[in-house]
Formats: sequence, structure tokens, C-alpha cells
Amino acid sequence: MIQTLSDALAERGYDTLTPVQEAVTNPDLQTSDLLVSAQTGSGKTVGFGLAIAPTLLDEAGMLGEASLPLALIVAPTRELAFQVKRELEWLYAKAGARVVSCVGGMDMRDERRALERGAHIVVGTPGRLVDHIQRGSFDMSALRAIVLDEADEMLDLGFREDLEFMLGEAPEERRTLLFSATVPPMIATLAQLYQRDAVRVTTISERSQHADITYQALRVAQHDAENAIINMLRYHDAQNAIVFANTRATVNRLTARFSNRGFAVVCLSGELSQTERSHALQAMRDGRAKVCVATDVAARGIDLPNLELVIHAELPSNTEGLLHRSGRTGRAGRKGISALVVPPKLTKKAERLLKWAKVTAEWIEAPSAEEILRRDEERLLADPTWSEEITEDEAGFAARLLAEQSPETVAAAYLRLYRDRHSAPEELSAPDARPERPERKERAAFGPSRWVALSVGRDDRAEARWLLPLLCRAGGLDKDAIGAIRVQDSETFVELSEPVVEGFLGGLGDGSTLEDGVTVRAVEGTPEFASRPPRRDGPRSDGPRNDRPRKDGPRKPRPEGDAPARKRPDGEAWGAKGGSAKGDKPKGSFKRDDRPKGDKPKYDKPRGDKPWGDKPRGDRPKSDKPWGDKPRGEGGKDWKPKRDGEGGGKPFKSKRPGEGRDGPSKGFGGKPGGRPARPAAQGDKPKRPANAADTSQRFDPTGRASKGARPGKPRQGGMQPPKRGKS
Repeated sequence: MIQTLSDALAERGYDTLTPVQEAVTNPDLQTSDLLVSAQTGSGKTVGFGLAIAPTLLDEAGMLGEASLPLALIVAPTRELAFQVKRELEWLYAKAGARVVSCVGGMDMRDERRALERGAHIVVGTPGRLVDHIQRGSFDMSALRAIVLDEADEMLDLGFREDLEFMLGEAPEERRTLLFSATVPPMIATLAQLYQRDAVRVTTISERSQHADITYQALRVAQHDAENAIINMLRYHDAQNAIVFANTRATVNRLTARFSNRGFAVVCLSGELSQTERSHALQAMRDGRAKVCVATDVAARGIDLPNLELVIHAELPSNTEGLLHRSGRTGRAGRKGISALVVPPKLTKKAERLLKWAKVTAEWIEAPSAEEILRRDEERLLADPTWSEEITEDEAGFAARLLAEQSPETVAAAYLRLYRDRHSAPEELSAPDARPERPERKERAAFGPSRWVALSVGRDDRAEARWLLPLLCRAGGLDKDAIGAIRVQDSETFVELSEPVVEGFLGGLGDGSTLEDGVTVRAVEGTPEFASRPPRRDGPRSDGPRNDRPRKDGPRKPRPEGDAPARKRPDGEAWGAKGGSAKGDKPKGSFKRDDRPKGDKPKYDKPRGDKPWGDKPRGDRPKSDKPWGDKPRGEGGKDWKPKRDGEGGGKPFKSKRPGEGRDGPSKGFGGKPGGRPARPAAQGDKPKRPANAADTSQRFDPTGRASKGARPGKPRQGGMQPPKRGKS
């Protein structure tokens, strides 16, 4: 091994290398591309730092002057990128390495200036690295090695295009090392495209998965899930613990609750800025915080030296999430506990998750309050303070204390003070217990009471919801002194507690008036309440609808034979004045050709052509338009039907009034729904007056026409004529 790196490892206390570190430092692999898969917490960061050293360092184990970057390390998250930077800084410190980070959320101008000053190794996240490459601030022409750390996670996060772009821009003669906990097909494809004869290195089979992690599945009641987490934190009292949740909302809620219970807690989620996330992790490393509540943003690569406990407040969505979450503890030979909180509804899901991850968990119940208190006593007796030498001042105070108090009193007080420094444990229910529903409090019977009558009732739109505050406000009553309120047609009866009746009536004065003329009178005994009248007139039948009695008597039988002929408004049967001979059709069965046909205006064109035609506007004379192009004011207001050889009239105007199917003409030849006809010119036959009994027509009474409306034209919002497009 290179001497500068060996000295750095010795200073950090590395006596032996982990299996993955030994595998990648094999002399036969010093110039090869590597595809490495190893379990979480196996020392992959130091491993790839040692693996690329022969490619970067000279014969003396040193790096030259910092200029263009020689190595690029790509990590999926900001926290992992900063952690890799810290590891490489102490590993290459004696070699004179300059390590620069390029991660999202940080000032890009500072990173650009750092790259311009020169760097040996660049560590960053995919998105920010691509930005620097495209802006020209990161020159990759001198790269000798590229390392993709947690490559499977970067592909899951959607960074495939960024990775392919960087690998495509890098020199072809560089070394490419892919480190991943698993090797899915996408990683294998990436290795085939961008690696040259990569050597497959795996250490997962050499030891059992997560041998240093003890898995526990906690059976808890559905309503005790968060209480069980508090008891786990109290029972183990770990130097550092991480509680994983699936959503930011859960993270914020748990953080607030743990803080209220006295835990030194920080949170870590994607909604925090990079500065806030860095401060949270630094507080955990410094010991200022002992509990971190985080989403899966902290599940990859985060290394906290004293992390002893991982709690899954919510089950992860897949086995990779379970393994990476749990891998935050039990790192580099240290022992750790990974506890899953499993309510009854999630038992099957937890069993499947553990089975697919090939992990054996111990199914236990969460620590009870009694177990936590006993554990406090054990920790108190094992505290190293007992073995420390007593100073002179402490001995004097102890003597004075024993002179005033008995040894039992002093010991009990010390135990209470010790417990007061910690959060009180929670009382947990049995795992299969259901939350107790609060019992409904039955309303006590309203005591001795008397009735009063108010002078407003249902006819005055009186309601109990405004009578109650009226009584309380004007009568000076408490709502507990008011019982039933029965609203009748002309008055309302109110039940009052007997002790307050005299004071209530006496406080109203001689007029016995509440407000707005509402008077009150006392009622002797219990008044009789009239039932509310039914909504329908007459009794409601419980039989079928067809058997109910009709208001106008039984239904008349339909006469046999043909239906009587329908008659026109003028009294004659349909078809009597020309047109269709089928005048006996019932209403609604008319076809277009069977409607009565009167004398319709004739046009210059053949009958089958549309008056407006399909020609462009410029290819036909203005007279092709049946209504012409003249403004209304130019041609006068005499609208005439267009007849043989005549023009300028309004089309579809009935020749004789009253020829429409349902009465007076509605426009467009008497067809219902058509545009109303304009006023007839002088000399035309007068129109039939509107029939007020015919509700199918909308009209304005004389003298009340809307502003701007013409006589016979419906008001705005009524039935409008169909829109005809212009050719």
C-alpha cells in the first residue's frame, strides 16, 4: 500500500481493512475498471479512495500542483457528497490533495472560484456537476478516474441522463468504478456501455447480511405507535438515534412531539436548505442532539460514528429502503439495533418485507414503563461517576448533607433527580388492544320546570337557533336553565327551570317583552303541542304510485279506435288547408315533411339550394343573401317577404299569420325555436296578437318592453334563434 495512505489509516485507528477494501486494493486490479457491490457500512468510501490512489499518485505517493481535476466522485445526495469529501480529505491529507465539492443548494460562484484555483479531486451531485460542465467551469479533459458511489440510488432518483452525459464527456482512457449495494439490470447495462472489461467484485456472500445489526419488530397497538417510539428511545438511551418516516409531515410532527418530551432532537428532510441539513448532522456529531427524525434522504451513505439505534416509525416501501435505513447503524464493526414499529394492520406487510430482505427479526413488544424505570436504576448504578475521586469540597457538602438527612432520603432524592432529567415513559396498551371510545354522557333529566309561551311561531319564521340566544340575552338566562323549545304555528313554548322562572318574568317588566315585540306569558301546566302538518294535502298512500287516488278522479280509459284528429288554432284539423293529408297524427310524431305547408317565399335560385349557398362571399352577388347586406336604415324599415323577382326582404317569414304548428308564428316560417319576425311594413297583413295564455311564448307586455328590445322580440336570456354560420 502507498505509504502516505497507510500513515493516514494508522492515524485514524485502522488496524485491518474490511473485505471490500482488501478486494479493491488487490494489485492485479490497479488499472482495471471495477463494478463493486458490498453491503451498507462496509467501508466503501475508503475502499474506492484506496482503489483510485495508484491512478492519481506518483511514485512518491504525492500529488502535484492542483490544476485540472484528476478524479471525479459522483454521489446521489448532498449529505453523502459532503461525507465522501471529509473521508477523502483525511485519507489524502499527507499526499497534498485538494478536494472540492460541487453540490446543489450551495453557492455556485464559490464552487466556480474553487475550481479555477485548481483541484485534484471533485466530489458532487449529478445535477450541479452537469451545470458546471455545461457552463465551462469544470474541465474534464485531465480526468483519470470516475467513481459512481451508490449508483443504483442515482438511477432510482432519475439521474441516468446526467450520468450518461458526464461519462460521455470524460476522456475515454479514464478508469470507471461503480460502487453499489445492489446490481440491478440498469447498473449492468450502464457498466457495459461505459466501462472497459470491468471486473466484478462482490463481498456480500462472504458474510451474512447485516451481521452487526440486531433486527427487532415491535408489536404495538394502533394508537400506541408514537408512544412505543418514545419508550424505545428512553429504554436504550443511545448516544445517537435516527427515527425514519415516509413523509415530511410525519417528520415535523414527530420532531415537535419529541422536543416537547425533552429529547435533544433535530430533523432532516428535503424541504430544508442545505445549510440547515448540514447543521442538523453536525449537531448529531457534536453531541448537541441525540435524536434525528428524517425521511429517506438520510438513508443513503450518512455515517454517524455513535449511531446505535434506528427506528422505523413507518415501514419502508421496499427491501432496499429497509436495508439502507438499517445500514446507518452497525457500521465498521460496531453493533446496532434496527427496530420496526408494526401495528396490527401492518403485520403481514412487515413479514413480507423482512422475508424479501432475507432478514430475521425478533418479534417483541415495546418496552413498558416499569422496564424503563428499572433500566434507569441499572444505568444509575453503573455510572462511572461512582468510581471518581471525591474532592474536598464535595466531601464537606456530603458530610453536611448526611448530618441533615438520612442516607435513604439522600439516595431517594438522587434517584428522583436522575429521573427528572429524562422524559417520563409512556404507559402502553396490549398490542391487540383497540382505542377506547369515550362513553356518551347521557343528558340528565331536566329538573322541575315550567313552561312559558312566546308570541312568535312558525308563521313568523321563528326557529330555536335564534330564540335560544334571544332568551339568554334579553332574559338574563343561562342555556342550562332552558329545556325544550317547541315551535308552533302562531307561538312557541319554552321549558324553563322552575327556580329561574319568577326572576325571568319579573325582569321583563310590565310589558313582558323580550325584543322586537316578542312577548312572553306564563303557561299553566304542560301545553298541548300540535303536530306539524304534512307536506302533501291528504293522507299519503303506502301502496304503489299507480294505485294512489287522483285529485281529478280515476284515470279515464283511452277510447278505442283511431285517436281524434288534432286541430289547428283556427279550429280546423291539420291538413284541411293543403299540405299533408295525414292530419290525424298525435302530437310529437310529426315528421318534417308532414308539417302543414303554406305559401313560403320563393327565391331566385332553385328550391333545393340553400339561399346562402356554399360559394365564397366574393363569388356571388349581394342579392344571393336573402336578407341583403344593406343596413337597416338604408333600405327603410319596410321588411317584405322575398317573392318572385323581388329582393331585400327578410326570409322565412310566414305569409299568413297563424300558420305555425302551435299557434302564432314564431319566426322562420312558423317553426318553433326560430328567430322572431320583425315588425311588418305598412300594407302587410297585421300579425296575430300574442296570446298571454300560451306560456310557450315569451313576450313583453305593452309598455314594459326591455330597453333596446323590439316588439315581439324575447327578453335577453329567453329562447334564442339558432346561430347560423356565414359561408
